[in-house]
Amino acid sequence: MKPTFLSICLLLLPYSSIAQESIDLAAVSIRYGTPRPYDSLYSGKATETGVLVNVKVPIVLSESLIWYNDLLYAQFNISNSEPLPVGVVDPISIHGFILQTGIVKKFKNNTGLQILLTPRFMTDFKNVNGKNWQLGGIALYEKRYSDTFMARFGVLYNQERFGPLLTPLIYLDWRIDTKWSFAGLLPVYGRLTYASSEDLSMGLGFFGLTTTYRLGNSGYLNDYIERFSIDITLFLRQRITGNIYIEGRLGYALSRRYTQYAEDQKLDLRLITFSFGDDRVAKNINFDDGFIGSLRLVYNIPIPK
Repeated sequence: MKPTFLSICLLLLPYSSIAQESIDLAAVSIRYGTPRPYDSLYSGKATETGVLVNVKVPIVLSESLIWYNDLLYAQFNISNSEPLPVGVVDPISIHGFILQTGIVKKFKNNTGLQILLTPRFMTDFKNVNGKNWQLGGIALYEKRYSDTFMARFGVLYNQERFGPLLTPLIYLDWRIDTKWSFAGLLPVYGRLTYASSEDLSMGLGFFGLTTTYRLGNSGYLNDYIERFSIDITLFLRQRITGNIYIEGRLGYALSRRYTQYAEDQKLDLRLITFSFGDDRVAKNINFDDGFIGSLRLVYNIPIPK
């Protein structure tokens, strides 16, 4: 049987919200963090900016099988109002290309399975080589318990510059009532949404993910930056026209850090946020947590009920 638009949407549903019954196929956003002082020693303040581009390209193989592709580009920049010591990255300008590609399989008993490879290219675009690549994967088992509640259970693995990162995952998608819903891949992100109308929604979200970037600049060749931030934000999404939305976010970055390490500074294992065998010595000092804001332009398609 030839795949229909409905079957495509049903296969995409694991990457959408039951409550919103739609999926963001493309998004572009800009990020700004207010200038913040360093914890100690350094004078001046650091300002964080960033850009994010996300595109999803599903390839339907049958009514129950899809080859799923999701490409994310993220750029972060830290500028300083005063020069930092020699040997410390200044300014920080890092780029990440993260691909999720693999099979999404739906079964007849309201279950499913997702097996995705997640290669990453993490760089400052200086002296690029094979060390800029990282390999990883995601495996998730899905169970739909009702029309309003679905869960997935699995694990994420990635070979970071510091060593192996292993994160158990629980995805929840719950339509609480006609207005309220929650969707999130815990502990990476979550989003509580209030749908005021078909055109306007708002709510509370969080996002936190560890990423590492090899540096190729000759001043700190093969050092790496470990980035982490727990972003807690309020958001407001408004339809502009057709399937195009604009979304604003305002909140606070907690535990934010851009830590610089030498190439040989490793740990045995990181399980979620718990580190084992971590005797690393950082080369820099991080700046304080602070307020952040972002503006997103989103192309979203509805899923037929």
